[in-house]
Amino acid sequence: MTHSLVAMSYIVATILFILSLSGLSNQETARKGNYYGMLGMAIAIAATTLSAAVSAYAVLMIALLVGGSIGARAALKVEMTQMPELVAIMHSLVGMAAVLVGYANFMDNTVVIDGVEKTIHELEIYLGILIGAVTFSGSVIAFCKLSERINGKPMLFPGRHWFNLFLLIASFVLAGFFLQQTEHGGGLIPLLIMTFIALVFGVHMVMAIGGADMPVVVSMLNSYSGWAAAATGFMLSNDLLIVTGALVGSSGAILSYIMCRAMNRHFLSVIAGGFGTASGGEAMAIEGEIQPIDAEETAQLLKAAKNIMIIPGYGMAVAQAQHTVNEITKLLREKGKKVRFGIHPVAGRMPGHMNVLLAEAKVPYDIVYEMDEINDDFANVDVSIVIGANDIVNPSALNDPNSPIAGMPVLECWKGETTIVLKRSMASGYAGVGNPLFVLENTRMLFGDANATMQAVLKALKE
Repeated sequence: MTHSLVAMSYIVATILFILSLSGLSNQETARKGNYYGMLGMAIAIAATTLSAAVSAYAVLMIALLVGGSIGARAALKVEMTQMPELVAIMHSLVGMAAVLVGYANFMDNTVVIDGVEKTIHELEIYLGILIGAVTFSGSVIAFCKLSERINGKPMLFPGRHWFNLFLLIASFVLAGFFLQQTEHGGGLIPLLIMTFIALVFGVHMVMAIGGADMPVVVSMLNSYSGWAAAATGFMLSNDLLIVTGALVGSSGAILSYIMCRAMNRHFLSVIAGGFGTASGGEAMAIEGEIQPIDAEETAQLLKAAKNIMIIPGYGMAVAQAQHTVNEITKLLREKGKKVRFGIHPVAGRMPGHMNVLLAEAKVPYDIVYEMDEINDDFANVDVSIVIGANDIVNPSALNDPNSPIAGMPVLECWKGETTIVLKRSMASGYAGVGNPLFVLENTRMLFGDANATMQAVLKALKE
C-alpha cells in the first residue's frame, strides 16, 4: 500500500473517531457513535497492517489473531457488572504498550539522528515510558479495587503528598541524567529507575483514592492512556496514533473535570492522588431502627403514588434487574403515573454505567435525568425507589464533615414522601460508609435480590 493511500486511510479513520466521540456524547446517537468508532478502528488496523514490510506479516497476523481472540472472548463473557474493571485493565494494556514501544525505540540502533532531533526523540521516549508506566500500574490497582480483589477504602500514608512530590522531582532530575548519558550511548540506568518510580507513583496514587470516587479514576486513567498512545505515536512517527491519543486524552481529561465539578471535588487533587479523603475526624454514628417492607406493600405504595422516582445503583447491575425495572416502568406509565430515573454522575463503577444499563433495557431516554436536573424536585416525589445504591443517596455527604464522601452532592431522595431502598443486607456501600437514610422515618427497607424483589413487585402490580 502506497504512503499516500495509508495517509488517506488515516485521515478517514481520524474523521470517524471524531464522529464517534460526537455520537457518544448523546444517548440517542451513542449506538451510531460506536459503529463509527469500530469502522474507524478497522480502517486504521487494515492500513497499518498493509503498510508494513512483507517480512512482518507473519508476526502481525499472529498478533492480530491473539489480540482479536482475547477481545472477542472478553466481549462474549464479560458481564455488564464487570465492564468497569475490564475498561481499567484495557487501560493498563495501553500503558504497557507505551512502555514496551519506548524501550524498543531506545534500543533501536537502526535509526541515526543527531542534534536537536535526537534530543526531541529521546524526550519523547522518556515521556512515553513515564506516562505509560503510571497508566499501567494505576490501572492495575483500579482493576483490583473495582473487582474487589483489594479493599476499596483509600489507603492514606503519612506524608503521602510529600512522597508524591519527591517522586515527581526525581523523575525530572532523572530526565536530565538520561539526556546527558544518551549523548555517549548510555541512559539505560536512569530510564530503568524512572520506570520503577513511575510504577510506584501509579500504585500509590490510585491506592489513596476511595471507592466512591473510582468512576472519576477510570475516567482519569482513560485520559492517561490517551496521552500514552499519543506519546507512542510521536515515537513511531505515526500521525493517527498522535491524533487519536490526543482525542482520547483530552476527552478523558474533560470528562474527569466535569465529574469533579459535579461531585464538588478539585480536579488537581485527582492528579495528586489525594481524592476521596476525609477530614481526619470520626464520622457520625448512625442510630435508629430500620422499617422493613415487602413486595406487596411496595406495590400498594406505587399504585397510590402519582410521581415516582427510580434511582439505580451498582446493585441493580449485579442483579441484572434493569429489564424488570423497565417492565414496571412501562406498567406504571400505562396507569398514568409520572415515572422518572435519577442518575448520579458516579452511579455504578464507571462513567455512564447506569445509562448503559437502562439503554440496554430500552428505558426511554426522555425519562432519564441527571442529578442536577431533578434534585430540586424530590419534594414533589411521592415514592422514590433506590435500587442497590448507597453512597449516591447518603445524607452524611451533606451533613457530616468527617464522612469520607463529605461535600459530594447526592440525590436527596429523603425529601420526598417515601423512600424505598432495595438492598441485599445492611452492609455499607463500596466506599465503606454507613448510611443514615436507612433509619429515617420515611424510609422503608426492601431486602433481597433486586431482580427477584422487583419481579415480585411487578407481579403484585399486575394483580
